[in-house]
Amino acid sequence: MERPRILVVGGGFAGVECARRLERLLTPGEADIAIVAPFSYELYLPLLPQVAAGVLTPQSVAVSLRRMLRRTRIIPGGAIGVDPQAKVCIIRKITDEVIDEQYDYLVLAPGSITRSFDIPGLTEHARGMKTLAEAAYVRDHVISQLDLADAATNREERISRLQFVVVGGGYAGTETAACLQRVTTSAVKRYPRLNPNLIKWHLIDIAPKLMPELGDKLGRDALDVLRGRGIEVSLGVSVAEVSETTVTFTDGRVIPCRTLIWTAGVAASPLVATLDAETVRGRLATTADMRVPQFDGVFALGDAAAVPDLAKGDGAVCPPTAQHAQRQGKAVADNVAATLRGQTLRPYYHRDLGLVVDLGGADAVSKPLGIELKGVAAQGVARGYHLMALRTNVAKVRVMTNWVLNATAGDDFVRTGFLQRRPATLRDFEYTDSYLTRDQIKEHTAALNARQ
Repeated sequence: MERPRILVVGGGFAGVECARRLERLLTPGEADIAIVAPFSYELYLPLLPQVAAGVLTPQSVAVSLRRMLRRTRIIPGGAIGVDPQAKVCIIRKITDEVIDEQYDYLVLAPGSITRSFDIPGLTEHARGMKTLAEAAYVRDHVISQLDLADAATNREERISRLQFVVVGGGYAGTETAACLQRVTTSAVKRYPRLNPNLIKWHLIDIAPKLMPELGDKLGRDALDVLRGRGIEVSLGVSVAEVSETTVTFTDGRVIPCRTLIWTAGVAASPLVATLDAETVRGRLATTADMRVPQFDGVFALGDAAAVPDLAKGDGAVCPPTAQHAQRQGKAVADNVAATLRGQTLRPYYHRDLGLVVDLGGADAVSKPLGIELKGVAAQGVARGYHLMALRTNVAKVRVMTNWVLNATAGDDFVRTGFLQRRPATLRDFEYTDSYLTRDQIKEHTAALNARQ
């Protein structure tokens, strides 16, 4: 008999953790496992700000799929549509070839994209921090602004190149602003012609508090660290308009600026919109055991799924965090295996391990298991957590080596010239225009059936 086909869509925390556990749970004779991933690595997203800051090399946070997955077939590309009735996933490979992958069980973990709004100039001039390429580009861009400011012949250009705006007071935005501000503070010592007082970092968020999940005390501690470094933090404020040389805030301020880094949240992958399924704030609604109830053999998890948070109750869904994604990956694998074997599925229940925020250097705030820490102790917890979460020993060694090397030797502030010929924008790295409509999927499936 033909073995059941399990297809995992997504090479992030949720998808990779699911495939790893499936390999351990199922014998080769029980099922064929395949994963669709555009890159040959799992990106350890929480350390991306440190890549942008040059503390870590890109390779150190790109954990090899082929080192982690021994018998899963890896399809290099991205899912652009799903027909659950025909049990077909439509995939665009990295060569742009479109193929049809049939499945018996589908695990949807396509992740998320940067959430943006209809703000004039935003998509044309903002940079994101969601992918490895974006982090590498942002680093190059920030260093290039110092180079161009040093070479500028008028004060207006110099000022605009030395002002930086980060939008988003969550973990990604706060860590990005904190880490990159340390870069420019250290780098300006190599630019004797530049006045360090002209370098200004702004962190803004429409919310009234910075990282409210940390609680009032740790949120204030993080705020004090940022402001103590000279970062201007503005809460209750967002962006009204962006141009090539200015950023206008909703409070009326116009900042001369050529660098806007946008980290104001995420939205579920556009793949969700290709399915005729119930959603919660754009995420696929699932049962507590992470099945998509409208379709046979389909599970969803991670950033693209609204999984009930049984620990909180009251209709809450799990937030799109790495911690949930990894644990949901294991739970879905257990339930897929249980389905194959005719066993009972288990609901997903998770106890939060806490939060860690690395602000660079010896600065950090952490809340492991509800215990509030700051400074060196919090930094130790944060880095210990990241090492624990990395899935291969090679990745752990690379990250530790990078940390030691950066702490002892510092940074050379090298600009590699990544995409230097034209500015890169939010949409250049996330391929959000690649997905099919529902009508296109129906036409595609009809053509497939006609060929068969």
